[in-house]
Amino acid sequence: MHKLVVAFLLAASLAGCGVIYKVDVYQGNLLRKENVDLLRPGLSKRQVIALLGSPAVADPFHHDRWDYISTVSKDGSDPEIHNLLLTFEGDILASVEGNTLEVDDLALVREVRKLGPNLKRDDKKRRR
Repeated sequence: MHKLVVAFLLAASLAGCGVIYKVDVYQGNLLRKENVDLLRPGLSKRQVIALLGSPAVADPFHHDRWDYISTVSKDGSDPEIHNLLLTFEGDILASVEGNTLEVDDLALVREVRKLGPNLKRDDKKRRR
């Protein structure tokens, strides 16, 4: 019982010191810079979806506005928010505004692999 109390007190004191590792959290549309650079007025909605995928926010009141939102919270800090706003005139891209979270795919993969073997791929799905 004495060891349990000591272990609890040690864990509580370490938690207050910021020694505990906090995982970086990426959410939303993580867009490749190469694909965003290919956006230009005149592309169709279908072409934009082929480049970026579906937008994070589908506003039922503004069909001509697409928001690609991404956030990252590193080391438990407040999230950094990025919003890429696309405006369409009918089916044609009219303007591109905002910024995106620039993600280095290889660096992100290396960072995720540091978390350990609990994030293994499902090999059954890959064999198809």
